[in-house]
Amino acid sequence: MVTKIKNIFLNSLVCSTAVVALTSCNDFLTIYPTDRIVAEDFWKTKSDVDQMVDGTYQSMLAYDIQERAIIWGAFRSDELLKLSTYSNSTLENIEGVNLIPSQKYNSWAAFYKVINNCNIVLNHAPAVMEEDPEFTNGDYQVVKAQMLALRSMCYFYLVRAFRDVPYTTKAVEDDSQIELLPQSTPAEVLQHCLDDLAEAEPYVMRTGAYGDWRDKGYITRDAVHALMADIYLWRAAMTHDKGDYKQVISYVDKIVAAKDKYYKENYPVSIIGTEDDSLHLYDGDEAFFMIFNNNSMNSHESILEWQYNGTNNSNTALEDYYYIHGEKETTSFLMASSLFATPKADASKIYLSTNDYRFWNNVYGANSEEAEQLSIRKMVDASNTIVTTTSATGLTKSTGRPYKEFRQNWIAYRLTDLLLMKAEALVETASDSTDLVTLQEAFNLVKAVNDRSMSKNAKDLLTFDNYQNMASMEQLVLEERERELCFEGKRWFDLLRYCYRHMTGVNINQRLADTETWPSLYNPMLKLIARKYNSGGGEAVTYKMKSEPYLYWPIREGELKVNSQLKQNPVYHQEETISKN
Repeated sequence: MVTKIKNIFLNSLVCSTAVVALTSCNDFLTIYPTDRIVAEDFWKTKSDVDQMVDGTYQSMLAYDIQERAIIWGAFRSDELLKLSTYSNSTLENIEGVNLIPSQKYNSWAAFYKVINNCNIVLNHAPAVMEEDPEFTNGDYQVVKAQMLALRSMCYFYLVRAFRDVPYTTKAVEDDSQIELLPQSTPAEVLQHCLDDLAEAEPYVMRTGAYGDWRDKGYITRDAVHALMADIYLWRAAMTHDKGDYKQVISYVDKIVAAKDKYYKENYPVSIIGTEDDSLHLYDGDEAFFMIFNNNSMNSHESILEWQYNGTNNSNTALEDYYYIHGEKETTSFLMASSLFATPKADASKIYLSTNDYRFWNNVYGANSEEAEQLSIRKMVDASNTIVTTTSATGLTKSTGRPYKEFRQNWIAYRLTDLLLMKAEALVETASDSTDLVTLQEAFNLVKAVNDRSMSKNAKDLLTFDNYQNMASMEQLVLEERERELCFEGKRWFDLLRYCYRHMTGVNINQRLADTETWPSLYNPMLKLIARKYNSGGGEAVTYKMKSEPYLYWPIREGELKVNSQLKQNPVYHQEETISKN
């Protein structure tokens, strides 16, 4: 069946039946054809449904998914560079904004594979209620809610990477079911996602209901609220709709309230501390270890993590792109830019102070003033010293955990991410720069995140007197998100939202290929991207990125050859035409 279909998008849909990770049924695959398992010999019991749900989550652990979380979400931003000694023309082209339609990172197949897995479960699960009385309507509603939410997450990734993408809710289990689909607009896809998440919200499990790794490894109500906040924040940036920003604030408040309730019900007073603390953030001297280094355990600040155990699955994409130190003596593909080195008074660096734990913990050699690239430590440190304690004179160092099996989870959402989303939304809901009440609320959230990362003798670095207008608060939130969330696949999307907030003429109801003129990009955003380059490379990048289509990836050329309904990102279509002429 697969050999009949050359199109990558279609191929991913058809193949997903075979790769839904029936991890406990591998012996089945040696006996029966995959389509017989799905159509005839499967979907009989609650256990069958549970296995398919687990398999769908497992498909989010695919190398191609993790790789794109890094490349789509971080590499094009100001925080990452290709390792200077690593020869890779594809990464070099991406750094130069030469996004060639034939290169591999344009493939969206892995995400459509997960989408189709979700659609398959949604298609077959209802009938199991008739086959197995133990699979109740309540069980089905939980399964349905998870698949709706996971599908929405995949579509949200695709919208942020390509903008205009095909949308389907139909399961494809053989090549006779394939439809050639055109792209839908961002308005259409994002609204579908929000509608599905609203339907899922009442049925997904509450925080702590599973009592095991699924509380952070499966989509819970907090995860649905986080995804809704993220989608509303993205759409608000594109449309400048204050109503969407208010939705962001509302959903983050729900997460904070739920986590606060769970924390106070399940932890002793000696750990909780003061009753008026509703955030329960780790102290700076333990945050790095508890969030990223705790042997793949899920931290209480986490909301959703993709679970890698290092045995059945390993985060080898994280290993390839970030890991450079330790026993395996391998070389990473990517490095942190010099912006993460020693702070300077002219604010040309990421950090405000060397008293920030994150300054030491996120990269190796942070105190180097001359380094043009720095090795990444966050998520992949291995038996090297990390900053975890304070002394009377400031920061001291202690030993980190070994990183051998690459069992590091990938965090999709954690609490400080959502707090800073709320801060971003608050700034945009301020009536103007005289609305100091709203700006103060936004500032307080940033300060809470920043203060917990400072040594105990340096917690008053930020003062509201320096940020009493919308522009300066917008910059502060953007900067704090980079300090807190660097290398986590967030920065490029943060920069795109920043850009969109200052653009005019954006039409999310129209596909890019359906017009010949597009809104110009916001120059200060381009300058942020350019600052990671040396020797004038940044000027070339900012010169080339003229309009909205340059924010997105081209469709892989193999897709266009077999699906005439698809339209190429117009700037890459133009460049291809020019190069042929």
